[in-house]
Amino acid sequence: MPFISDTLSRVKPSPTIAMTAKAAELKAAGRNVIGLSAGEPDFDTPQNIKDAAVAAIAAGKTKYTAPDGIPELKKAICAKMSRDNGLDYTPAQISVGTGGKQTLYNALMATLNEGDEVVIPAPYWVSYPDMVLLAGGTPVAVEATLENNFKLTPEQLEAAITPKTKWFIFNSPSNPTGAGYSRDELKALTDVLMRHPHVWVMSDDMYEHLAYDGFEFCTPAQIEPSLYERTLTCNGVSKAYAMTGWRIGYAAGPVELIAAMRKVQSQSTSNPCTVSQWAAVEALNGTQEFLAPNNEMFMRRRDLVIKMLSEIDGMSVPTPEGAFYVYPSISGLIGKTTPKGTVIEDDEAFANALLDEADVAVVFGAAFGLSPNFRVSYATTDEALVEACTRIQTFCAALT
Repeated sequence: MPFISDTLSRVKPSPTIAMTAKAAELKAAGRNVIGLSAGEPDFDTPQNIKDAAVAAIAAGKTKYTAPDGIPELKKAICAKMSRDNGLDYTPAQISVGTGGKQTLYNALMATLNEGDEVVIPAPYWVSYPDMVLLAGGTPVAVEATLENNFKLTPEQLEAAITPKTKWFIFNSPSNPTGAGYSRDELKALTDVLMRHPHVWVMSDDMYEHLAYDGFEFCTPAQIEPSLYERTLTCNGVSKAYAMTGWRIGYAAGPVELIAAMRKVQSQSTSNPCTVSQWAAVEALNGTQEFLAPNNEMFMRRRDLVIKMLSEIDGMSVPTPEGAFYVYPSISGLIGKTTPKGTVIEDDEAFANALLDEADVAVVFGAAFGLSPNFRVSYATTDEALVEACTRIQTFCAALT
């Protein structure tokens, strides 16, 4: 009798975490590695949020809470959804989890049966398909190509939906591409979904506040109110508020679904960290003034990376609308050989050789379901980005 569950054979460890860990190991061994693989801001958590956490500790707010969040945080989330998205929810429609990943996972675990399909536009966040597989469902990846700016077309969505489709996972701005859907582009997708009332919508809005060049964020239930009753709108404080390690994510949706997610969470992790919940209350209710200057810094870094990588022959670098990633195509470099003799057979070979020979860590495109590409996170200092892009230029120029 095998000891490890057969379920785990369906999934693989997160490639982004694996690359970040490998880069950290090399750095600890003395290598001058520049990491562009981690999906987290390099900014510190704002002081008012840290102060709220300290105050919570001092006030003894360190006990268990309700499994899916304190009332004060649920109220703050309701206020945020109304203020920012024009969506009205009650606290009974809110679930708070240990990071955005848990809220997505809880929803899938609570709803998927064997044979249920989940439509996922590719490139996708690496965890979407594996979470579906862990929950017993079948991920259906649909390639959104560079020619369409990595955005799914309504025709593609229509073709992917079958009687077995239970969920459509939507992410804008996107990890890994930064692509953001305009109101018209999203309306075209919601029009398709209106023709298929059995399909639920899981909208991952984690990068909502990271939008550039006047891009206006929008979310499905906002664009098509008739989808409200079958949409789970997911978000968190990790990215915009530089709180990745605090581990607070949340979701808003129908009461029945939220109750099912609560049942999953109550028998797995129970409540998210109490102190982090109080910090998240301050993040949502407190000043938002730091968001605009942070975005200006991210946009400057984005433009720096695009400019330097666009100078490389054989590489195409689209300009993303949001998040803090770029997703260059390396189609013109496939088949070339590095000075150490490594053949760039695919984007995984490119990423591994770039780390081994140039000490730059990126994540290969196959991990996100679309090749040949790689993901660069520009959530680091300007100096590190200039040095990393210079190394990438030198590495690519040496290919033969």
